[in-house]
Amino acid sequence: MKFKLLAAVLISTLACGQHTSAQQANIPGDFADPSIIRKGNNYYAIGTSSEWGPHFPIFQSNNLKQWKQTGFLFEQAPTWTTASFWAPEFYFHNNTYFVYYTARRKSDGISCIGVATSSFPDRGFKDHGVIIEYGKEAIDAFVFNDNGQLYITWKAYGLDKRPIELLGSKLSDDGLSLRGEPFTLMKDEGRQGMEGQSILKKDQYYYLFYSVGNCCGVSCSYNVRVARATSFKGPYEDYAANPVLTDGGDWKCPGHGTFVEDASGNNYYIYHAYNKSSNVFTGREALMAALSWNKDQWPVLQHTPALENPQKDFNLHDDFKNAKGPVFWQWDFRNTQPVFRQAKGKLYLSGKSNDKNPSGIALTVRPYAAAYEISTAVLNTNKAAKGLIIYGDVSSSAGIAVRDNKVEFWVSGDGKRKVLSEATIPQTNAPVYLKMTVSPDFTCTVYWKQTADWQLLTPNQQPYSIASLPPWDRSPRPGLNYQGSPEENGVFGFFDIKYTH
Repeated sequence: MKFKLLAAVLISTLACGQHTSAQQANIPGDFADPSIIRKGNNYYAIGTSSEWGPHFPIFQSNNLKQWKQTGFLFEQAPTWTTASFWAPEFYFHNNTYFVYYTARRKSDGISCIGVATSSFPDRGFKDHGVIIEYGKEAIDAFVFNDNGQLYITWKAYGLDKRPIELLGSKLSDDGLSLRGEPFTLMKDEGRQGMEGQSILKKDQYYYLFYSVGNCCGVSCSYNVRVARATSFKGPYEDYAANPVLTDGGDWKCPGHGTFVEDASGNNYYIYHAYNKSSNVFTGREALMAALSWNKDQWPVLQHTPALENPQKDFNLHDDFKNAKGPVFWQWDFRNTQPVFRQAKGKLYLSGKSNDKNPSGIALTVRPYAAAYEISTAVLNTNKAAKGLIIYGDVSSSAGIAVRDNKVEFWVSGDGKRKVLSEATIPQTNAPVYLKMTVSPDFTCTVYWKQTADWQLLTPNQQPYSIASLPPWDRSPRPGLNYQGSPEENGVFGFFDIKYTH
C-alpha cells in the first residue's frame, strides 16, 4: 500500500488520545483557513474545502461558542475552476456579502482568486470569476477598509525561486475589480514561508498578522507572527517577541485566521490548528484566541475555550425519512459524480466514477474526533458494492460492502481495490447491517449482521491500520459508499456516526 512511511511516522509520533472538553475546537472537524464576520447578533464563518464538494462550508453562531452548518458557498464548482478550493475570505460591504476564494484555474492549473456575492450570508452566491491572477500563484485573499478605501491583499511567488511576498492593491468600491498597480506589504527574506495574512488597525498602527512554516500534515510547523507599520503600505516592523501564537495545550501548528469583534467590543482571532492526538484524522480545526495588548502596544493572543458548557454529543443519526436530513454530505468532486436522493426511510445512491477510481462514490461527513463508529443497513441486492467507507483519497480508502450474496472488507491503494476478507450472506433478500469502528490508534474493525449478533470481518479478527489514509491537507471522511454501474444503485436504511472517545 502507498504511504507506508507516513503511516509509520503517524503512529510513532502521535499519542493515542482524544479531544478534551477544556480545549475543544470551536468548530470541530476539518475547517482550515477560517474567515469570520459578524452581522447583527449572528456570526458567520467559512472555511477551506480543498477537494471536497460542495465547496466552502459555512457555519453560523449567535454566541461564538455553539456553531451549526447552514450551507455552502457553491453547490457546484464555478466553471473556471478545477481543484484546490482554499482560503475563503468573508467580507460585508454595501449591504452585500462577499467571499474572495482561491481555486485552480481549469485552463492552466494556476491558483487564482475569485469572488462571489450574495444578499444572504449562507446561500444564493453568484460567482463573478477571477479577480486576481498573478504569476504562478495568487492565494489567501484578505480585504481591509482603510478610511473608506478598500484594499485586497494576497500571497504571491509561493511557487517561484524567489522570496514569497504579501501583496496589496486598491479594490473598486463594488469589490469586484482591482484599481492601480499592486504593491508589496512584506517580503519573506528569511525563506521561512509567509501566508494567511490579516490586518487590524489600532491607534496609529496597522498590525499585519501572518503565518509561517509548513501548514499541513504530520510534519507541520505553522505559527502566527505579527508586524506593524504607521502606514497601510508599510514598511512593516516585525515583533521581536514573535511568534504570538504557537503550539500549546492540546493543539499544534496554529495559523491562518481572521478577526471579529463581538457586541461588547472584544476582539477574537479565529484560526486553525491540529489536535495533537487526533492530528490529521480530524484535520485543521477552528479555534479562537482573545486579543489583548501589552504595554508596548503589541498584541497578545490567548486561546479561548470553545464552550462554557461543552457540546459533548456530536453523534449524528439520519433515518432518511425526509428529503433533507441533518447531514451536509460531501464527496470527492474531482473523481465522482454522485446521484442520490432520500425519502420514506431510504437513501438511494448511484452515479459515475472516473475510470481510475478504485474506491467508488463516497458520500461523507466531517469527523469531529479520531475515534468513532459508523453504521448503516443495506436494503437491496445487486452486482454493485454498497456499504460504508473511510475515504482518504481516490486511491486510499477502506470499507465494508455488500455485493450479490457476499459481504466484503476491502481497501484501495496504488490504483487498485483489494478484498481482504469476505463472508457469505445467508438471507439475500433481507437487510444487511454494517458497522465500522475507528480507534484512537488509527485502526479500524468491521462488522456485519442479519440477526442479533455482529460478525467480525476484519482479517485474522485483528484491527486493521488505516494510518496511511489521510491526504496532505485534509482529514479522511467516513460515510456511505457505492461502486457499480450508474444503472444500478445502493439503497440504505439509515446512517449513524457515534463518537466513542
